[in-house]
Amino acid sequence: MNNEHETNLVIITGMSGAGKTVAIQSFEDLGYYCVDNLPPALLPKFLELMKDSTNNIRKVALVMDLRGREFFDSLIEALDILGNEDWIQEHILFLDAKDEELVTRYKETRRSHPLSNGGLPLNGITQEREILDELRGRSQRIIDTTILKPRELREKILKIYSEKNEEIFSVHFLSFGFKYGLPIDADLVFDVRFLPNPHYVANLQPLTGLNQDVASYVFKWSDTQKFNDKVTDLLKFMLPQYKKEGKSQLIVAIGCTGGQHRSVALAEYFAKELSFNYITHVSHRDIDKRKGH
Repeated sequence: MNNEHETNLVIITGMSGAGKTVAIQSFEDLGYYCVDNLPPALLPKFLELMKDSTNNIRKVALVMDLRGREFFDSLIEALDILGNEDWIQEHILFLDAKDEELVTRYKETRRSHPLSNGGLPLNGITQEREILDELRGRSQRIIDTTILKPRELREKILKIYSEKNEEIFSVHFLSFGFKYGLPIDADLVFDVRFLPNPHYVANLQPLTGLNQDVASYVFKWSDTQKFNDKVTDLLKFMLPQYKKEGKSQLIVAIGCTGGQHRSVALAEYFAKELSFNYITHVSHRDIDKRKGH
């Protein structure tokens, strides 16, 4: 972050379930050398190897997943050592979320909290928060992920930590209606007019693909499921190639007849599906257009 010979070390820590996995993936995309779940006691040895290494690593991100008081004490000792080193600049990123949201996330994933010892998740969360309270106050940046989706957390981290001149690759999914013309700025176009059309279902006709009933109708067909699987596989193969070529943004257009139902639901689906590996955006060009308007 300062002189070119200085190594930047970001330590990612915080509450379990607050998004450390998404964070480390984001730093990896920013070109950081990343190590997930490094025991704090090994940090001094890791730094020693880095200092003696002949490689040119200048950006490192480490996830410190604290599972108990002994881990916390080891990390505090390691941070004190870092404070005396002039060749490295450390930065602590603390991820947090409200207790209610953390409990909900553990229930959704059916995982137990690492400190709950088989008990209630809230007991483990409370214990972990007490252990991490001092470290939270020592952090240079705190991100509250309570209301952030994984994609939004990813975008936030990339915005904060990307270098000024660094281009970040993103994918923009655009829904449209063929009756209003092809989008002129699309890189890829997928025609989904072959899928069953909610327009012909009376109670769905006035709604859009943002409505859950419409989305459920679109996705319940086996043809939709096959299409989603094949396009997802295709994009996962193609996107790294576009990124390698030097593109900073790829616009993927998905079209149905009127741009109100099928294309909208699918654009939302692919934006969410790819958001774990890329910055994704979604917009709906013709969602509010109606016949006669």
